Amino acid sequence: MKLEKYIALILCLIFILYGYEAFFTMDELLPPILKRNPVWPSTFPKILAAFGFFISILILLNIEINEVNTSENLDYKKVTNHSYFKVILLILGMVLYALNLRYLGFIFSSFLFLSLSSFLLGERNFVKCLIIILISTISIWYLVNEVLGIYMNPYPLFLKVFI
Repeated sequence: MKLEKYIALILCLIFILYGYEAFFTMDELLPPILKRNPVWPSTFPKILAAFGFFISILILLNIEINEVNTSENLDYKKVTNHSYFKVILLILGMVLYALNLRYLGFIFSSFLFLSLSSFLLGERNFVKCLIIILISTISIWYLVNEVLGIYMNPYPLFLKVFI
């Protein structure tokens, strides 16, 4: 059996357990008032479990859209030629972003993380990139804060005294 079949089998078992949790145990804990809603908190996990189970079964049964021989495309000798330093810096940047999110605020920390990571990945058009990052950061903050009603601190913590 190929490696992808083993991975698909493991994922199939994980999705079966996840689906059991989503279909049976999550719905029992709901209060009666939430059971009248058309969309329950377990709706998305149910869809995810069913979709993942279906895809893993398709892989296990060899029903695939494109049969591509990937052994010809992969060259395992070139694995050491990749820049792992950039990957480690990006992961470190993600950790620092998560740690500084409360103190620097969502807008500034997201802008800083996205701009530094685009610089690290080799973006050449900085002005266009910075404008897109600023617009997307403010838009995401507005959608999460105003539309979804989830409060995220937009400003740095030291500005709370002045605002």
